[in-house]
Amino acid sequence: MRARIIVLCLAVLGGLSCAGNGAKDVISASGTIETVEVHVASKVAGELLELAVEEGTRVEPGDKLAVVDHATLDIQLRQAEAGVRLAEAQLALQVKGARSEDIRQAEAAHKQAEAVLTVAEDDTRRMRVLAKTGSVTTKQAEDAEARLTVATAQRNAAAEALKKVRTLARPEEIQAAEARLAQAVAAADLLKKTIADCTILAPAGGIVTHKAVEPGELVVQGATLVTLAELDSVYVMIYVTEKELGRVRLGGPAEVKIDSFPDKVFEGKITYISSQAEFTPKNIQTKEDRVKLVFGVKVEIENREGLLKPGLPADAVIRVGPEAK
Repeated sequence: MRARIIVLCLAVLGGLSCAGNGAKDVISASGTIETVEVHVASKVAGELLELAVEEGTRVEPGDKLAVVDHATLDIQLRQAEAGVRLAEAQLALQVKGARSEDIRQAEAAHKQAEAVLTVAEDDTRRMRVLAKTGSVTTKQAEDAEARLTVATAQRNAAAEALKKVRTLARPEEIQAAEARLAQAVAAADLLKKTIADCTILAPAGGIVTHKAVEPGELVVQGATLVTLAELDSVYVMIYVTEKELGRVRLGGPAEVKIDSFPDKVFEGKITYISSQAEFTPKNIQTKEDRVKLVFGVKVEIENREGLLKPGLPADAVIRVGPEAK
């Protein structure tokens, strides 16, 4: 009988010892299931014409979510495209130069001025010879010299006019026309981009958890239209003390349980460990715990079945003993 009592006592002491070791091999904490949310906003202001999703709709990246009215932008785009065509025509005119009939007219004027100059030069030479012999008066000789001067000036002016017509624009004028064309194209591209932004696409995949507007409402730039949540992967943020932090490793395993499924264990993984201590968040119930300095630890859980919902309280267990390796 005495031997049985001794064996029983040893078994109890052994169980207590194992329980103590087990307590040291795990870190338990509570938190709330959370998920990454994307608040999809409108880049333009206007009337909401269409909202293509409902709450609970699953979307993939690039799916259409909503459409904002862009009738005014369409009119502005047509105006901008007309400006592009005008700038192209002006540039072509500068590069090509004058019309062929204008060039022929300038060439004829230049030939006429050359002929007049030739006649004036001949008359002047004869007058100079006759003036030496006294056959003409001084006035006649001076008039011949004046006609030569006028004819020379007219020939030079005709030559410059012909050169200007042949090269209608200076290089600087062509560069200015090219700049005006580039400016017009950029204005049209900006309007095309703004019109494209009127169709709001899903930036990421997920579930539509909230609609902030309805068709027919006026939305402003930056206003949230819908909220997307990635429910295939959720996380719970727990807080551990400084002593516990040294035993927590990034990428380590964790187990999460919720009250809705008391017998089910959700496997998780530590994906983030805070490097700065903070006071325990206000959602911790006891006043004593709220004044402690703790470190945030994020436990990510796969949620392919969709059993874990944002806002559910959860209990997390981080195993730090030999079996966790």
